[in-house]
Parts: sequence; C-alpha cells; structure tokens
Amino acid sequence: MRKILVTGMSGTGKSAALDELRKLGFEAVDTDVGGFTEWSDSDGGYVWNEDRMAELLAPDRQVPLYVSGTVSNQGRFYPQFDAVVLLSAPAEVLLARLSGRSTNDYGKTQEERELILEHLETVEPLLRATCTHEIDASRPLGEIVDELARIGAR
Repeated sequence: MRKILVTGMSGTGKSAALDELRKLGFEAVDTDVGGFTEWSDSDGGYVWNEDRMAELLAPDRQVPLYVSGTVSNQGRFYPQFDAVVLLSAPAEVLLARLSGRSTNDYGKTQEERELILEHLETVEPLLRATCTHEIDASRPLGEIVDELARIGAR
C-alpha cells in the first residue's frame, strides 16, 4: 500500500485532513505528536527522529498510510514515500485559521505568526519544488480529503 506525506505550513489543515482520513479507515500519523520529532541545534529546528520514522515507514500495510509533518530533515525520507503532497494556502487564510483553532496553541503569538509568514516565503517554495502534488488548502476540508484519498488510491 502507498505511503503519502502530507506537508505544508502551520494552518494549512494537515491535522484536520488526517483526522478525516482516519475516520474513513485510513492509517494516519501526525508527526507533531507521539515523539516523532525532536529539536536539533545543528539543524536549527525540529527534525524527525530517524529511528522512529524508519519503524513507521518500514512495514507493509493493508491500507494507505498518510503521514503529516514539516521538518527540516523530511527530504531524507522522500524515497520511502509514494507521494509528497503539499497543502498550501494564502497567508491570510493561514493566519485566520491559526487565530481560530482550539486544538493547538501554535501560531497564537505575534512572534510565531511572524515566523510562519517567514516560512511561507522561504520554506514553502522548497516544499513546492520537491512535492509530487499540491492541493489548494483554502478549499473545503472535504474536497482536500477526497483528493488525498485519490492520491492514496493510485
């Protein structure tokens, strides 16, 4: 079965999309929780714990696996994914979502919001250059989930 990475800036709806995919019976892992990430001074940010990710990606599965996250070392794992999907949305959409969400406090402070806007300009182009698919995350959640399910079925 296929393994799909769902990546993008904070506020694009990665966690919400994975929650919906899980309800549809897909295996979905949000690497923001569960000990998959760790701080790396040498990388200047969060990275995936390589042993944990190798364990996650190694087994064959009965249903597609969707993994979400955006970390500086994710490119090392691209060969193990069948698709890398970038969720993208305009800055005003991201900031509005971050202001309104209640499941995660990240993006509430001015400092965090400025960092997100900086990453939108500097990191998202790198993700766009290396992804296999891009989905406009300003669309309704149901449409995004349907498109992710189609990508997983290919």
